[in-house]
Amino acid sequence: MTTENDNAQIEFEAAAFRRLVQHLRERHDVQNIDLMNLAGFCRNCLSNWYREAAEEAGVPLSKDQSREIVYGMPYEDWKEKYQGEASGDQKAAFEQNRPKE
Repeated sequence: MTTENDNAQIEFEAAAFRRLVQHLRERHDVQNIDLMNLAGFCRNCLSNWYREAAEEAGVPLSKDQSREIVYGMPYEDWKEKYQGEASGDQKAAFEQNRPKE
């Protein structure tokens, strides 16, 4: 049974998520590789977590659908408009810091 405090926490977390997504949509200059190198996650990670949560709740969601929710447009469109080529330094940092599977 959820309490009023539980519901408030869920609302606050949802609001923070919406704010984070909006911020990332507005910051086209921040590349996913920068996010990965500095924070250990990127827009794609966020969209994967969203999709996983939906699937755990029994709501089927494709990878493309979850990415569109996070990017605010189809992923391929975002890549074409905003994704730059990663520098050698960015790639080296990613290889050193990337999650190991």
